[in-house]
Amino acid sequence: MEDDELAQIRARRLAELQGQGGGQPQQGGFPGAGMGGGAAGGAASKEDAEKKGQMEEMRRTMLYQILDNSARERLGRIQMVKADKARAVEDLLIKMAQSNQLRSKVTEKQLIDLLGQINQQDSSSNQTRIVKELKIRQLDHGWTDKDESEFTHLLDNELTKVYDFVNAKLSEIDARILYCERTIQTLQKNPTMASDANYGIMDEALTEILFDVNDLSRFTRVNFVAIQKILKKHDKWTKLNLKHDFVARLREKPLDKQRFDVAIIYISALHDICRNRGKQSPGNSASGGDQNAFERATAKYWIHPDNITEVKAIIMLHLPVLIFNKDKKWEPSDSAVSSTYFDNSNFDLYTGRLQRDEEAEAIRFRWYGPMNSTSVFIERKTHHASWLDGASVKDRFRIKENQVNHFMTGIYTADQIAEDQRKSGTEASTVENVRFIAKGVQKSFREKRIEPMLRAFYNRTAFQLPDNQRVRISLDTDLTFIREDHLDSISRRQPTYNWRRNDVGIDYPFPYVKDGDILRFPYAVLETKLQTHLGQEPPAWLNSLVESHLVHEVPRFSKYLHGACHFYRERLPLLPWWLAELNVDIRKPRAENIGLTRSRSFKPLIDGKYRRAMIEEKERANQQAVVQNSEQISSKSSRSGTAINGSASPSAEEMMKNKEYSNNTSLPPIIPPKNNVTTTQQNGVFSSQIQKFFNKKNDKSDDLEIGTAKVKVRVEPKVFFANERTFIAWLQFCALLLTVALNLLNFGDTISRTVGGIFIGLSAGIAIYALYRFEKRAWMINRRIDGRYDDIWGPAVLCILLVLALIVNFYLRFR
Repeated sequence: MEDDELAQIRARRLAELQGQGGGQPQQGGFPGAGMGGGAAGGAASKEDAEKKGQMEEMRRTMLYQILDNSARERLGRIQMVKADKARAVEDLLIKMAQSNQLRSKVTEKQLIDLLGQINQQDSSSNQTRIVKELKIRQLDHGWTDKDESEFTHLLDNELTKVYDFVNAKLSEIDARILYCERTIQTLQKNPTMASDANYGIMDEALTEILFDVNDLSRFTRVNFVAIQKILKKHDKWTKLNLKHDFVARLREKPLDKQRFDVAIIYISALHDICRNRGKQSPGNSASGGDQNAFERATAKYWIHPDNITEVKAIIMLHLPVLIFNKDKKWEPSDSAVSSTYFDNSNFDLYTGRLQRDEEAEAIRFRWYGPMNSTSVFIERKTHHASWLDGASVKDRFRIKENQVNHFMTGIYTADQIAEDQRKSGTEASTVENVRFIAKGVQKSFREKRIEPMLRAFYNRTAFQLPDNQRVRISLDTDLTFIREDHLDSISRRQPTYNWRRNDVGIDYPFPYVKDGDILRFPYAVLETKLQTHLGQEPPAWLNSLVESHLVHEVPRFSKYLHGACHFYRERLPLLPWWLAELNVDIRKPRAENIGLTRSRSFKPLIDGKYRRAMIEEKERANQQAVVQNSEQISSKSSRSGTAINGSASPSAEEMMKNKEYSNNTSLPPIIPPKNNVTTTQQNGVFSSQIQKFFNKKNDKSDDLEIGTAKVKVRVEPKVFFANERTFIAWLQFCALLLTVALNLLNFGDTISRTVGGIFIGLSAGIAIYALYRFEKRAWMINRRIDGRYDDIWGPAVLCILLVLALIVNFYLRFR
């Protein structure tokens, strides 16, 4: 109590000193305020210095009483870096103490929350200040050239500050990644230091860096959108076109391009090493590029630019980024994918793919990386191929770039391609398959007279275990469509018989391409591929991601169909269904405990959980599965006296391998095929994992077991409004019926008054029934009751009563 009273007394004394000092002339005030002679000025300055010293001493004493030790240390570190921000926090704390808002000493956690509030205010203050200055000048005296120059200079300064800050943070992140890489290399070289605890520490450090990359991406995106909005308001109010002129500055200091892929790639590689406890992932990375025919279930989603980095980070925590060539250093150009699509002037291939006709095909020539890539993949997608008993297939083979034009014209034949493949040592079955594909593609060139139509470019990040295609996820950003055709008599390809344009590279956003020849898709495209024929089901984390606010599902989305319907709409008889989705904002309200968030102490949270807690839960579940399997094996062995066949129930050693795989990838092993001996009890090892990862019916019980709180679903206001609209519709009918009844009563004879009375009774009964249904629905909505909200009997009974009333009317009138 004495400390609190002393703090309040000091706060009041500090306020008095500040009030006294407020009347003194400040530095930079008017010159006339300092008249009165040199001696008086010297005495006044000495007195001011004494008062200032007293105020600073009082300020330090108050802060000592307000803050605990940890909070004072953090505030001191902030003061060394950003003195202005530390001063603002101190002023705010003193004001709170003076108004008796502080009941105890401020802890470090409370100070962090306070800093977060101040940061949010600062982030929007600059934008508000610029817009306010723009509006004041425009309303005050109209917009002049001087105003335009000062506004442009101010906006350019803000852009420079943001750009320099982002670059500085990226350099800091690179340094932290390099430190983690060296530490992991040290652990790999020293077996005595390579403990699970040390690798766990590095895994947490990399997770923290990943969250910082995500936060920096959000910061960059917010500032880019803010600058776009400021330019839009400027052009709207001043009737100028600064947005077009400011493009050059934005290209010099770009904020819209996702420049965090390099950091994510390196973090993914180091994460993978930590998960494998110092070892590289088994398998050949290059085998992931084999995308020839296999059964798979594919789903496609759009991702708003605000969520791209977060989605990448979430996937990376479960699946490593797939790098095809680990022998060379990864570069941003390695993610570039370019495809030239072919069709004829009637767009037969477009129509067939859109209508999903039997054996409808899509033909494209694809290359990876820069334009000087020497390899080109000839790809053909066929819907319900007759030679595969109706299965859809994607075939492809590789040829050299300088042979592509000869392949199109038929000079480089399928037999020659097969012979080159045979000379290079390719297996005979593969050679025959390549021959068959090449003949089919060249047949389409001859018979359908197809030619280059458009190019699709994007930067792809693929997530997959090396040498394992059971789960593959790809995320395509910077998706761009560019015309390649000559349909409007404009020669875009030089020479005209070439298979692609040589004046367009991979330098997104392609500012040199004419606006009529380019379409920049506003979203990223996420594609998930699961080999369902092997028993692969979506893992729990993937279900959580695709059902979250971060993605927007667009079934059967096709890049070629979308680009073609944009450039050649007047030539096409049909358009894809998803065009209407482009007019809708696909962003959704952020769901609680979904995605990457931070706790109140700024610790990383993944779907509302700490990463270490998630790893420990997986380990406990896998250990329990191994123990259960061992117990079942021992009990069955003792009963039968014989060894159990490995195909019926996996051994403990196999389960340990599955355990390691599950820890590394968060994906369960493939479910083995059932036989006569296998039952649910015999497969006890898999039962717990199946229930945890696959069985949707047991999702709720799993959440309860791990202690996750059930999120209360928020009811949208439109639900209540719909209930009210239904009630008002019933009342409108009652009013109409009542109007008829009153007219019959007032202006009719005896029979009419009798029928009018019947209608009044019906109107009153319907109104009472409508009120009852309205109240009942409101009660069910408020209590989240799962029941029928439609009315089965009400409309039917209403029709019957009206028909009876009409029959009575006719009977009384014509009897």
